[in-house]
Amino acid sequence: MELSPTSPTLPSFSPDQAEAWDALAEALAGAGIDLVSEELAPAQGGKGRVMAVLGKAGSGKTLLLAELTRALVASGVQVVSGDYESKRKKDTRTVAILAPTNKAAFVLRTRGVPATTIHRILYTPVYDPEYERLAEWLTGTGERPRIEGLTDEALDRALMFYQEHGSIPGALAAAGLRGSDFIQGWKRREDPLDVGLIDEASMLDERQFDDLREIFPLLVLFGDPAQLAPVGQSGEMVFDRLAASQKLELHRIHRQADDSPILDLAHALSDPAVDFAAFERLVREAAASDPRVVWAERMDADLMARSPALVWRNATRVRLITAFRAAHGAPGDLLLPGEPLVCDGIELPLKHRKKRIDLEARGLIKGAQVIYLGPGKKPGFSRLHVIGTPEPRLSAASIVKIETPDVEEPFIPFAARMGATFLHGAAVTIHKAQGSQWPEVQVFAPDLSAAAWSNRTEAGLPLWKRLAYVAITRAQERLFWVTRAALARPKAGLSVDDLAVEAAPLELAAPESEAE
Repeated sequence: MELSPTSPTLPSFSPDQAEAWDALAEALAGAGIDLVSEELAPAQGGKGRVMAVLGKAGSGKTLLLAELTRALVASGVQVVSGDYESKRKKDTRTVAILAPTNKAAFVLRTRGVPATTIHRILYTPVYDPEYERLAEWLTGTGERPRIEGLTDEALDRALMFYQEHGSIPGALAAAGLRGSDFIQGWKRREDPLDVGLIDEASMLDERQFDDLREIFPLLVLFGDPAQLAPVGQSGEMVFDRLAASQKLELHRIHRQADDSPILDLAHALSDPAVDFAAFERLVREAAASDPRVVWAERMDADLMARSPALVWRNATRVRLITAFRAAHGAPGDLLLPGEPLVCDGIELPLKHRKKRIDLEARGLIKGAQVIYLGPGKKPGFSRLHVIGTPEPRLSAASIVKIETPDVEEPFIPFAARMGATFLHGAAVTIHKAQGSQWPEVQVFAPDLSAAAWSNRTEAGLPLWKRLAYVAITRAQERLFWVTRAALARPKAGLSVDDLAVEAAPLELAAPESEAE
């Protein structure tokens, strides 16, 4: 996906957005990027700078990020996507738009912002030299190559795909190549980049923040201070420690033309007088007047196949997953195609660090949402569809853990000895859901009631309010407020027909001991 290099017509900014825009434009001008005159100067060394644009859902953060990206491109700044980077001239200025999760990056891409994940920018692909000539031609920095085994028709298909989608791996796949043909491996980025725009910055932990500061001399964070802080950071987010002069706050709420009852509920949580009972009354009133909010007594099992039920407690998550699998007739000793999974990490010893990088760079990072397609060609391998990635189909050595109520150890229906680990994804905790959005979202209200009864707080706010805020703002179009621990029978069986058919799955080889 590429942004038009022509100068954009800026939208009508609110006063707080205009103030933030001016401050960002001033910082960029100080770094040699003049958005007004669309002139660029070579990057200068020196101490890096960090700024943060903060605001709640609906305050216009994404609009500001998108318009800033378009203005940078119009000024001649090149977007670094993480797919392939040609050899840049010394004076070339670049920008990378990053998100902590595949789904968050995907949401930005659907809005015309060429975003990628932080993992994908920390590690860069090492291309086979022969196919690197093809990549240089596609990006306009080299001549049309002649490559044995690739016809002119295949090259034309690759060029058409790249011009439409802006993806080098996708273009090479359109020419009939597999990832293993042209990507020899991945390496940690050594050279610094230029400007970094980071969405969903409330999810960053200190280690990620330090990594980004090493790479980007100018870093702009876009975050929501009302969300949940990363686990283990005592309720603190990385932008909390910035000086007041580094923070740009958006206060006005920019609703859709017909308003959004979901945003109305989210912002009602900021009222100290609204306790849990009062909030539920607001939800019921919204449901009575607007179909975009639903007061539901049962979980929808069909919806859980693609949009996980959001809960607070792990025990609730496991019970809902067990009920979902039973409702769909899933046996205990294997997975059915179409079952949702969540990547829980990569279990590989240190000597296989290269394979870990390979899996993570392809989108199989912790928290990634995945749909099981079926067993792979090798024992212990699974064919997978990774939600939110440009090339979602792959096959990988897998360890799938199915948790059941009142059983301490999860059941493992099948597993490789090492590889990517997965939990079931029909229900996830609200912490895990942060950074993702779905058209329709089901929130398990009894869990939030339990959080309210616990009287716990996080960073000065009742925990249930932070949980409710994150949970309901995951819904893009429709919110289901589920009030009972019950599951409606599915209307249809599990299927993979709704998933986009991409190029043939990429076979990601396990370490040698596992591939035998």
